[in-house]
Amino acid sequence: MFSLLTSFACVGLTAALTSVSNVSVATATPSLSVSSVDALPTQVALPPKQIWCPSEIFCAGQLLQTVNIAQLYPDDKTFVDKPTNKPAPEVLADFQNISSSTTYGEVVQFVENDFKGEGLELEALELANFKSDPAFLNNVSAPIVKAFAKTVHGFWTQLIRGTNASTLCTGGSTGCESSLIPLNHTFVVPGGRFREQYYWDSFWIVEGLIESELHDIVNATIQNFMDELDAFGFIPNGGRIYYLDRSQPPLFIQMLSRYVTASGDRTILRRALPLAEKELKWWNDNRSLQVQSASNVTHKVYRYSVNNSAPRPESYLADYTTASVPNTLNDTQKAALYAELASGAETGWDYTVRWFAPTAVDNNDGLRSLNVRNTIPIDLNSILYKNHILLANLYENDDNDAASSHRKAAAALRAAILDLFWDPIKLAFYDYNLATNSRNSVYSVANFYPLWSGIIPSELLNSSDKAFSYFSSLNLVLNRYNGTFPSTFIVSGQQWDAPNTWPPHQYIVLQALRALPSNITSGVLPTPPGDQSTFNLVPEGQLGLNESQLLSQPFRGSAGNASTSGSAADINRLNGTVLNGGNATDGEGWGKALERQLANRYITSAFCSWRATGGSIEGLVPRLSLQELNATQSVNNTGNMFEKFSNLDVDSAGRGGEYTVQAGFGWTNGVVLWVSSFYGGVLVEPECPSLITMPTTSNNGQNGAVRLTGNGSSVTLRAMLTFVFVGLFVHGLGL
Repeated sequence: MFSLLTSFACVGLTAALTSVSNVSVATATPSLSVSSVDALPTQVALPPKQIWCPSEIFCAGQLLQTVNIAQLYPDDKTFVDKPTNKPAPEVLADFQNISSSTTYGEVVQFVENDFKGEGLELEALELANFKSDPAFLNNVSAPIVKAFAKTVHGFWTQLIRGTNASTLCTGGSTGCESSLIPLNHTFVVPGGRFREQYYWDSFWIVEGLIESELHDIVNATIQNFMDELDAFGFIPNGGRIYYLDRSQPPLFIQMLSRYVTASGDRTILRRALPLAEKELKWWNDNRSLQVQSASNVTHKVYRYSVNNSAPRPESYLADYTTASVPNTLNDTQKAALYAELASGAETGWDYTVRWFAPTAVDNNDGLRSLNVRNTIPIDLNSILYKNHILLANLYENDDNDAASSHRKAAAALRAAILDLFWDPIKLAFYDYNLATNSRNSVYSVANFYPLWSGIIPSELLNSSDKAFSYFSSLNLVLNRYNGTFPSTFIVSGQQWDAPNTWPPHQYIVLQALRALPSNITSGVLPTPPGDQSTFNLVPEGQLGLNESQLLSQPFRGSAGNASTSGSAADINRLNGTVLNGGNATDGEGWGKALERQLANRYITSAFCSWRATGGSIEGLVPRLSLQELNATQSVNNTGNMFEKFSNLDVDSAGRGGEYTVQAGFGWTNGVVLWVSSFYGGVLVEPECPSLITMPTTSNNGQNGAVRLTGNGSSVTLRAMLTFVFVGLFVHGLGL
């Protein structure tokens, strides 16, 4: 076994895996948009050295800044994931030889001579315990959905990784240097640029692995996190040294609980429980503070707050540009901004207007408006509440004092969450802002984290009408838009805002619905009266927007959009259901109806975007024509599982943010398998819009539906659905 502190090299082949598979790892080569003889532009002063990141190659310093200024790769992360091909002292000496009046060509030659391909410390492996037909598939009724779920189940074989021992860096004066944190066990990578193990991604990967009956890989994943807790005292954002200043949403205890429940293996708790305590202590020591509420009660709560005063190495040029263009910030202001950028990354939601200062949502300062450290987030505190509850349960009768202590901590957090975040008039949770000592106004999907975590306000438990009002924004989305629930309803260009929707959030909304008692959700799904839209069922002020400010659903084949008000705005409403929402059943309550609709809409988004990028299943799902695949630049592709989707489309990826949309994709796959397992009986075959055929009206359409005919098949598409394929970066499976 290799130490986690050994030369930042990842190792760890386990008995669960055997021979190397034929999955290849592509590496990038430098490319320039200017002449190689041109001198690099003038650089701003170097940021301070970061104690937590001591490497002179992969951490803030002259070498990293110079390589990033040269813009050799579209993604800043590419360079810092490249191990050196010679000892660090030699690399630094070579850099010193070009560091005066450097040209672009000299930087290219330096990188090509001194660095290997990114990700080459890892290798793809084969799963020895892989079952081709796990039991959850028996829950799925629709043949095409079942076949798709089985296909997604098979993607684990292409996302499993171990260390390539032949390229292992030993560091020091004789070995190469790498940014990879060593892990002693195998793991699943998300995919694309995310070629190492990640913290909060792994929760939804674990959910999928459990459905796939790959308990040994779940165990290995948890063991890796326990190794990191042993070595660092916390679980970093991801498996690279440049992540050692921050964590991510703390879901280790929840992964542990899911594993113990699914596998029955309690032997892991001997090691895991002390390390779970260690993680909670880290959050308590480094991320907690006391806040006095409007009701004059002081609560201990938690926030994301990273100690950092330099650009993030994996996003160096992006952060450098944010802070220095225009160069109007002083050094103190830049340091504060770098801390905000790193704190935003710790949230997992990097980035969203949810983290902007309240007065900055409508200005043009972009990421300079970040106010993460002054925000007490709903989701983080809800997660930690649930961690205490689960940890108390894991102790069972083995340690009653410890269990009691965690239940007491959970009760205190529950009181804080209801006092600080809950608005009983708007019937929603909002983040708390330290600068204003009040709740923020930005409504987000974080509203559903408390219910997922088991915190249900009394207003919802005492009134079915109010419980529906809490979920009325979901009803609006399903009727008004083609896709699933967005992170926020604000369009900002940030990837965690509209129109983007994320697989983990669909899981959380479904779990929130499942948390309500059946007697509260058994009533008929409300419908708006007269010519009103589902917006009129949303409590006044809940979304913080009036109806005309909501993003419009575009029509396909025209420059127009759906109506922004009135019943015509609900273009996907059908009789008792919504388009791609499954089939209504007699006696179905509003809670089950919303679950069915969202579950079907999520499967539709995953399936249709996968098929649009070359996915096919022999005998069931034919490959699209060359003309159609040309429309998505996917002629040589075999289907992408994207990290995020758009709520305007069911057959395209999300957009915006710091990097091109990624494919692979671990948490997307995990949620597909979980949804298939829990909702397989109500999932129906998705209706994907045509990529090339213009819509034509049909006499047998219903509720304004049109028929799209092509490739010998037809699909029903209501109100001319749009296909907007923006910013698609085809990675195959992102490997």
